[in-house]
Amino acid sequence: MDVKTFDKSKLPSRHSTVGPERAPHRSYLYAMGLTEEEIYQPLVGVVTTWNEAAPCNIALSRQAQAAKKGVAANGGTPREFTTITVTDGIAMGHEGMKSSLVSREVIADSTELTMRGHAYDALVGLAGCDKSLPGLMMAMVRLNVPAVFMYGGSILPGRFQSRDVTVVDVFEAVGMHSAGRMDDDTLHELECVACPSAGSCGGQFTANTMACVSEAMGLALPMSAGAPAPYESRDALAEASGSAVMSLLANNVRPRDIVTRKALENAATVVAASGGSTNAGLHLPAIAHEAGIEFDLHDVCEIFRRTPYIADLKPGGRYIAKDMYEAGGVPILMKTLMDGGFLHGDCLTVTGKTIAENLKEFTFREDQDVIRPVSNPLSPTGGVVGLKGNLAPEGGIVKIAGLERLQFSGPARVFDCEEDAFEAVQNKQYEEGEVIVIRYEGPRGGPGMREMLSTTAAIYGQGMGEKLALITDGRFSGATRGFCVGHIGPEAAVGGPIGLLENGDMIHIDADKGTLDVELTDDELAKRRESWKARSSDFQSGTLWKYAQTVGSAEKGAVTHPGGQAEVRQYADV
Repeated sequence: MDVKTFDKSKLPSRHSTVGPERAPHRSYLYAMGLTEEEIYQPLVGVVTTWNEAAPCNIALSRQAQAAKKGVAANGGTPREFTTITVTDGIAMGHEGMKSSLVSREVIADSTELTMRGHAYDALVGLAGCDKSLPGLMMAMVRLNVPAVFMYGGSILPGRFQSRDVTVVDVFEAVGMHSAGRMDDDTLHELECVACPSAGSCGGQFTANTMACVSEAMGLALPMSAGAPAPYESRDALAEASGSAVMSLLANNVRPRDIVTRKALENAATVVAASGGSTNAGLHLPAIAHEAGIEFDLHDVCEIFRRTPYIADLKPGGRYIAKDMYEAGGVPILMKTLMDGGFLHGDCLTVTGKTIAENLKEFTFREDQDVIRPVSNPLSPTGGVVGLKGNLAPEGGIVKIAGLERLQFSGPARVFDCEEDAFEAVQNKQYEEGEVIVIRYEGPRGGPGMREMLSTTAAIYGQGMGEKLALITDGRFSGATRGFCVGHIGPEAAVGGPIGLLENGDMIHIDADKGTLDVELTDDELAKRRESWKARSSDFQSGTLWKYAQTVGSAEKGAVTHPGGQAEVRQYADV
C-alpha cells in the first residue's frame, strides 16, 4: 500500500506531528528512533493486555510484534502500548474479584486516553483474559477509528488420569476435596497439570465466548479466535490484523460501520449456539452502548431463546476451544448458522467483505462432532436463556447447556456476601433442594459484581450441581455449570426484590418459560420494602468507590458513562 494513500490532514495524528508548532512533539518521536518518513505516516496504536499475572496474557507481547510488522509493511507506523488486566482465575473466590468487571471499564478508558493523548489514527487490540476482550472492543467502538481486534488464543488442555482437563476441573476438585471425595495428593497432582501452556481458559468460558463474538461481530479476522496461544500460526494472523487495519484506514471503514444492530444479533446468536458465557449478556449491551445502539439484556436473551445450541463445548459439553478450532473454527459454526437462516450475512467485517463473503469458502465438515448441524442440535434453544419475574423485574440469566431439567423450586437460604455462602457450602451447611441466594454482589452493591465460580464449582464438586439452585445479583464465570441464575436486577443494593428475601421464602425458577419468581404477594414485597434500608459499603474511597457512584444496572451492561447516544463529537473526527 502506497503511503500517499493517506491524507494526513484528515487524521488525528496531524495534531501531534504536523507544522512548526509541533517540533517539540516530533522531537520525542525522533528520540525513540523514528525517521521523518515514519513520523509523517499514520500512527497506529497496537494495544495489548500483556502482563505476568496469568497465562491468558503472557503470549500477547509476541503477537503484538507480528501485528506491528503488518502495520509497518502497509504504510503505517505502529506504536505499542499496554493496559491492565485482572485475571479472573486468580481473582476468584476472594475480594480480588470485585476488581474484575471494573477492569473492563479501566481497559476501555485507559485505551481511549492513550489514543486521545497521543493522537493515534487507528488501533489494533490484542487481549487474553475475560474482561480485556470486551474492554478493548468497547474502546474501539467508542473511539471509532479504524480498528481490528485479535484474541490471544486459548490454553492447551491439561491431561489428568487419561483425560483432558481445564482449570474448572480444579475448581470443582476443591468441592470434591471438601466433601472427602479427593485427597490432598490427588488435588495437588491435578493443579500441577491442569494449565500446561500460555493462553486463556480452554472451555467455552467468557474469554473464548467473547473471542467468538469478535469474529461474529466482524471486528476480527476469520479464524483469529481459534488457534491456541502457543501456536505460531497466531503470529501470521496478528500480522494480517496489522495489515487489515491499514486497509480499513485507507478506506475509512470504522468500527461503527461494522458494529451494527445486526452484527450484535449475530454475536448473540453465536454465543447461544456455542453454549457460551452468561457474561455475554453483560458485555454485548456494553459494546452496543458505546455505539449508541439500544441492545439490552432482554434483546440478547430473545436471540438466545430462538437460537439452536449446536456446539458441544465445556462446561456443559464435551469439547474445548482447541477441538472447535480443529473442527474448522468459528467460521464453521457461523456458516452452519447462516445456512440455517440464523445469521445476517450482509454485515460488513474488518476484511472489507461481508460475513457471507467471508464464509463462502467454508463448508461444514462431516468428520467432526464438535459442531452439529442446525437440523440436529443439542437443544432447540440456546445454551443461555433469560429469566424475568417478580424476583427479577429487570431480568436475570442462566446457562442451561448441559442441564437435565429446566425447572427448580425450593426455599431460600440467604447470604449477604459470597464469602459467607462459600463457607457454608464448604461446611455443607445447606439442605438438598434449597435455593442459595447471594446478594449485595451487584455492580453497585459489591461493588464490582463478582463472579461466583468458587462457590458454584464447590457445589458441583460435592455432587450437588443440580440438587441445589443458586441465584445472585452478581455474576457467574463462563465456567460455571449447574442451576445458577445471575445478573438479577434490580440488585439488592438499590432495593431490588432479591434484597427483600428471607430464609425459607419459596423461589420458583423456570428456564423453559423464562420466569424467576418468589412466592410472595406484591403487598408483602411492598411491606418488606418499607423496612428495608440501604447498606453502607466497606469501599468509601478509591477505584471501587468511584465505580459504584457511576455504574448502571446489569440489564443495560453495567456501564459507567452515557455512551454513544450522548456523544457530541467522535474522537475519530478531531
